[in-house]
Amino acid sequence: MAIKRTKIKIKETIISLICEERFIPIAEKEIINQRKLLEDYIKNDPLFKSTLKPYIVPYNAPEIVKRMAVESAKAGVGPMACVAGAIAEYTLKALIKEGAKHAIVDNGGDIAMKINHPIIVGIYSGENVCNIGLKFYPCDSIIGICTSSATIGHSLSFGKADAVVVISKNVTLADAVATSLCNSIKQKDRKIIEENIESFMMDEIDGIMVFYGDIIGLAGNLPEIVQAEIDPILITKG
Repeated sequence: MAIKRTKIKIKETIISLICEERFIPIAEKEIINQRKLLEDYIKNDPLFKSTLKPYIVPYNAPEIVKRMAVESAKAGVGPMACVAGAIAEYTLKALIKEGAKHAIVDNGGDIAMKINHPIIVGIYSGENVCNIGLKFYPCDSIIGICTSSATIGHSLSFGKADAVVVISKNVTLADAVATSLCNSIKQKDRKIIEENIESFMMDEIDGIMVFYGDIIGLAGNLPEIVQAEIDPILITKG
């Protein structure tokens, strides 16, 4: 069956989904379900939503809540720092469970995907558009590509980087690390940026890219870097 791109908007969640059309209702159902689990939990534990520090949750909390708490703690941030990556990851896993062979879930720049043919993911860094993309090839595992920015969008950031890209099979962790690393980059200094990047090259993180003006910092086992046509409209129109 043909692969289709569609936009799913459920409250604050706006996802670009690429998959066979028959899987779209499954994605919508999973997003609604995971959002409800989070919203119901937060009603009884509002600090989970507001804290900017690692946070302990009870053993009987919903799975997504516990995952967000565990992965965000590894990066030294609050659990909501990885909510977009977590929802993308759980949505993709629901599609795979139902038989999807090629699916890409892009939750505002936090991407979870399982692919059966090569694709290029373009990197958008605002006014400093550099037409750089990463070429990914099919593999047995989920691929996570999460992005955080201090200059694009409305997410809270304490740093100044245009874009921080983190690649990991653990999508929720990738989102948390991208947020935390972006927070840490406050100076346009190549050496300091490289030191910050290295400090976040923990287990499960495959590669990191940082864009700050004309500086690009790289670390880890990155995919092939290629030229890509970046269309800001696809990203910013929401």
